[in-house]
Amino acid sequence: MDETYIKVKCRWIYLYRAVDARGQTVDFLLSAKRDAAVARRFFRQALKQAHTVNPRTLIVDKNATYPSATKAMKKEGELWRFAKLRQVKYLNNIVEQDHRRIKSA
Repeated sequence: MDETYIKVKCRWIYLYRAVDARGQTVDFLLSAKRDAAVARRFFRQALKQAHTVNPRTLIVDKNATYPSATKAMKKEGELWRFAKLRQVKYLNNIVEQDHRRIKSA
């Protein structure tokens, strides 16, 4: 999962994206804010997709809102309690490679 700052209709917004292990887009969300509530809403939305299963590992960028969002979701049983959150810049390469097209537009 990843988020990028993009311009849409002359306004800068955040694009949250989730991809699976093969690089296929699972879901995306456009948001004016970047906080834990938005991150949690995005995780919920992505995990509700019919083709997603309860992930063992969530690989995300260094956004500080992800740990609090996943912790709250584990506490409420929305996310498997043994799911790992890995905030490593270079493990997120599948999403980052796809951003090239978005950022060049």
